Amino acid sequence: MTAPARTRTSAELITAEEPVLAHNYHPLPVVVARAEGTWVEDVEGRRYLDMLAGYSALNFGHRHPGLIEAAHRQLDQLTLTSRAFHNDRLAEFAERLAALTGLDMVLPMNTGAEAVESAIKVARRWAYEVKGVPADRATIVVAAENFHGRTTTIVSFSTDETARAGFGPFTPGFRIVPYNDLAALEEAVDETTAAVLIEPIQGEAGVIIPDEGYLTGVRELTRRKDCLFIADEIQSGLGRTGRTLAVEHEGVVPDVLLLGKALGGGIVPVSAVVAGRDVLGVLRPGEHGSTFGGNPLAAAVGTAVVELLETGEFQRRAAELGVVLRGGLEALVGKGVLGFRSRGLWAGVDVDPAIGTGREVSERLMREGVLVKDTHGSTIRLAPPLTITGEELRSALGALEKVLTETD
Repeated sequence: MTAPARTRTSAELITAEEPVLAHNYHPLPVVVARAEGTWVEDVEGRRYLDMLAGYSALNFGHRHPGLIEAAHRQLDQLTLTSRAFHNDRLAEFAERLAALTGLDMVLPMNTGAEAVESAIKVARRWAYEVKGVPADRATIVVAAENFHGRTTTIVSFSTDETARAGFGPFTPGFRIVPYNDLAALEEAVDETTAAVLIEPIQGEAGVIIPDEGYLTGVRELTRRKDCLFIADEIQSGLGRTGRTLAVEHEGVVPDVLLLGKALGGGIVPVSAVVAGRDVLGVLRPGEHGSTFGGNPLAAAVGTAVVELLETGEFQRRAAELGVVLRGGLEALVGKGVLGFRSRGLWAGVDVDPAIGTGREVSERLMREGVLVKDTHGSTIRLAPPLTITGEELRSALGALEKVLTETD
């Protein structure tokens, strides 16, 4: 009888990855094996409070029962047809997602980057067919310090040299202006502009929240200049900020909305371009597609996600617990925290560099049983599942205070 294979330790698994995995990530040295709700467990059984939630892909926590049930039910029926045929789950998904966002039509894709790439294509087609921009002259205006993905086209308009360096030649047709600067945006938009593409809150940059009135100004300017307003809510959307969408904090409705991450419930990759009929209507059969986009499993899970959001429960939780998060961070300013920005259950925290880099602080928190992720310099991001309890949130804040104030 063959003996069962021995379970490898965390250290052994990390070592085993080195020669066989591309080194495009530098994960924290924790190997997650199980998870439920707001907690994850490593190979050795150590438990950690997840304060990152898969960059908002896990807004509803790990293995949310309703989402898992929807996935299991669909797995027993049908998983993929491709878009060569209709499937019985896609219509309801599109209907309910359009209703949730107040827009007309849905273009289902898989990843966030695919949604951004799709929106770029749609905006250019719209510019040529509707606005009348001369062929191959369309431009798209974006904001500095943006993060929209890592495809070659998207990094063409990134200002992060880590994402760009060595990956040229770059795709033309983009103009970069400072974020939160309406005057610069006004100057950049002209008769060739197809769209303004921005994040209502810049996540990767450190949860950068624009001034009140900025999104309203973008909406007014794009209407006046006859170009599209594309809001990338792949991280900020679906309850994270205390509203269904971050643009709702200013009562703004974009022409095109990009969704992903939480739309798949942390189970399958699901993304979508949601827009008015006058915009998505420019696409005709054969001009764009995806083998897996809109597959029955994705549609079933996506519909279950929309159903959770239709109740408003998670938006309310993010808003209410966001007050706890803000209060806890305010108490740490001057105690290792130089400043922070937060909206709902999302925060970028600037740690005093004398205490450590963002990576070092993240590693110290890991040792305290709390998982976060650093971004530029000494900034860390907090984005727990919206299912977190007040007690769990206060515990995480207590751990942060400990690692910022303890002495070696």
